[in-house]
Amino acid sequence: MKKNGLVGLLLAMVVLATGCAAVPMASDEEDRIGKSFAVKPDRANVYVYRNETFGAAIPMTVAINGKVAGQTGPQTYFMWEVEPGAHEISSHAENVTTIQLTAQAGKSYYVWQEVKMGLFMARSLLQQMDEETGRKGVLECKRAQSAF
Repeated sequence: MKKNGLVGLLLAMVVLATGCAAVPMASDEEDRIGKSFAVKPDRANVYVYRNETFGAAIPMTVAINGKVAGQTGPQTYFMWEVEPGAHEISSHAENVTTIQLTAQAGKSYYVWQEVKMGLFMARSLLQQMDEETGRKGVLECKRAQSAF
């Protein structure tokens, strides 16, 4: 590859690495409510957060119980009030990763959407986190708009 071609390729990689995925955002009020961490006694809260900038140019689709909720971008989160019971969260990128939660009423659950290097684009890994780590991660983010 000639020097000009290599410089162009490197420049394109830098632009892709530093660009940010734009995803629809929730209102400031919805963000404030999510970050209050209040849970209704007959429901559970599920948070999915992506608090890193690695892979910022790639939006990642998230679904709960097989229904697409929307996409995350860097430093965004979703919060859903769910009924107690089994729930499946999935993240769709170069791969599809899922995590199963058994939610109990009155509790919150935190799932970190970790961005990983993929072969052609970013991959993701979902990991359930403890409450302290999860709250800290959510507070580093802004709430993304969810389909429900």
